[in-house]
Amino acid sequence: MTNTLERRALTRRELLSRGAAVTVALVVGPGFVAGTTAAWAMDVAHLKPDTMATLIQMARDIYPHDRLADEYYAAAVKGYDTADSAPQIEEGIAALNAAARGKGEASYLGTGWERDRVDILRGMEESPFFQTIRGGLVTGLYNQKAVWPVFGYEGESYSEGGYINRGFDDISWI
Repeated sequence: MTNTLERRALTRRELLSRGAAVTVALVVGPGFVAGTTAAWAMDVAHLKPDTMATLIQMARDIYPHDRLADEYYAAAVKGYDTADSAPQIEEGIAALNAAARGKGEASYLGTGWERDRVDILRGMEESPFFQTIRGGLVTGLYNQKAVWPVFGYEGESYSEGGYINRGFDDISWI
């Protein structure tokens, strides 16, 4: 009997995504979402806590940065927890979960592998819901001063006299 399973080496990204699927989790309770690997929590006023947890995971899957904690993704999507946007967000998350069920998963949040969640997102990337979330994350995530040092960005320089006087010639990799 021959073994039909082929063995191949895991890439670094695959290894990290599989590890993240096991170690990164969100606790959802009545009116709040909290991280299990760090001391943070957020109140949810207009969205269901499961919806907010799904938004946080969606944000992480759209802009994956292993060095950023979930709390920064939570801050990036917190702006969707309003009375005005809640119906559209709930509807979009319902469609996301339906797409996950179409692939044999219980829900998007319950999809364990990052690559499977990304495949679900790729199927929705032309939808207005996806485009709204993706577009909002650009400013919601990257305009947080707390994440700038992670990416080596020192912030605006106008108030410091410009880049000519503040690190213009300190780049060692050119």
